[in-house]
Amino acid sequence: MAQSRGVSSKVSQWQHHADTHQQKQLINPFSEWQDASHREALTKDDQQYGRPEEGSKTESRGKSAGVLISGEVLQLCHVIRNEGALQPDGRYAIKFGTLFERYTKISNKLVGMLMRARKQKLVDYEGEMLYQRRDDDTLIVLLRLPEDVTTDERDYWNLKAK
Repeated sequence: MAQSRGVSSKVSQWQHHADTHQQKQLINPFSEWQDASHREALTKDDQQYGRPEEGSKTESRGKSAGVLISGEVLQLCHVIRNEGALQPDGRYAIKFGTLFERYTKISNKLVGMLMRARKQKLVDYEGEMLYQRRDDDTLIVLLRLPEDVTTDERDYWNLKAK
């Protein structure tokens, strides 16, 4: 009798999983299921385009990662300001080799963080990609410190230096 309840519980659990999957496939625009609604695929102008389903684990992980990365970009900008030399134009600058030595004690993602900071117009440097040794003398210029980088997961989609 006890074994029977265990099996029926597993069957019920599996059926729930299968029903949930079927419901998702019925609204999936790429599904080949016979009864799928084949709703229109989102356009790039749609607000939900490229975003995970609201309330999903993917959305939660993305929010956490976005907040973490924004914090690292902010930290990188502060390292450049603290370790860099003040230029005549009032901006701080540091050579990539020097920054690499200082920053690797903090994180191993320096080049990625520099690219992210450049995209947000916080830093500037010559070239697309920086390589250790080859680009050690390339000057990294801090254009501005982010006034407010959000660390609030609720503001995930607006993760930009303001």
